[in-house]
Amino acid sequence: MRDLSRRGVIGLLGGAAAWPLAARAQQRQLPVVGFLDSRAADAVLDRTRAFREGLRETGHVEGANVTIEYRWADYQMDRLPALAAELVRRQVAVISASGSIATALAAKAATTSIPIVFGVPEDPVRLGLVASLARPGGNLTGVNFFNSELTPKRLELLRELVPGAARVAVLVNPINTANTESTLRDVEVSARAMGLQIQVVRAATSREIDAAFASLRRERADAMFIAQDSFFNGRRLQLANMAARYAVPTVSASRDIAEVGGLMSYGTNITDVFRQMGVYAGRILKGAKPADLPVEQPVKFELVINAQTARMLGIDVPATLLASADEVIE
Repeated sequence: MRDLSRRGVIGLLGGAAAWPLAARAQQRQLPVVGFLDSRAADAVLDRTRAFREGLRETGHVEGANVTIEYRWADYQMDRLPALAAELVRRQVAVISASGSIATALAAKAATTSIPIVFGVPEDPVRLGLVASLARPGGNLTGVNFFNSELTPKRLELLRELVPGAARVAVLVNPINTANTESTLRDVEVSARAMGLQIQVVRAATSREIDAAFASLRRERADAMFIAQDSFFNGRRLQLANMAARYAVPTVSASRDIAEVGGLMSYGTNITDVFRQMGVYAGRILKGAKPADLPVEQPVKFELVINAQTARMLGIDVPATLLASADEVIE
């Protein structure tokens, strides 16, 4: 009887020990989404929430039936290839690539087999990411959120809001090479057509942002065009504070900058872009192939005007702009 009792106890103990092992095995078997971004985690909390919401729309909940492996470059673009390679070695089921053109290019260079969902600010065909928008054709698809294509419209809105502006500073991040090249190309063409002079100012650090604004007084710039860039979005409070200090009207693609004191923004709702990316990642987890998922393109763009900043700068916002704005911040 003692032997039977002992065997029963051992059996119970063995079963109890097996439960966490089974749980861990189940955890390992969950599909893994690799989330690669050029920024820092705390800079895009609303974006990652939106991405998870998109996954949930397809029935995938982080920690329940899917795992997400996050890789952040912390604005150091040269880290992206190594981080992408880590996700490939991890054998993730799909890679989400966001934050910059460089992120998508690093993911593409790292694998030809793992599906990739990108979010990029310009034509992914021109970038060499896909064969066509309707039929991407390879292992990549995603969202083009029209940053470059909206450059002329942003300059037009800036001219309408600040009609006396003749010289516009263009703030770019030299480290984000691909984005800088496309921004300057599009701004130069649009500015020439509008008769505007441009002054290129470059900043890749907080100190360089301060120096860029200090240079505006010497160069007599009337306004500033802030390039779409993950680093600038992460430094939005500094940008707004410096613009107020030097009394410089600014326009950007990011409503985040306008919300904290920038004068105006016009662009895509980036939070919804991340939700769309999450939906596509979830569809791929369910068996869809990137080659068959057309590149998504937004159909709505947001004009945000900070009326409080306009008053501080002594700018009277035209009634036509106020009527067309999606949001006026008081």
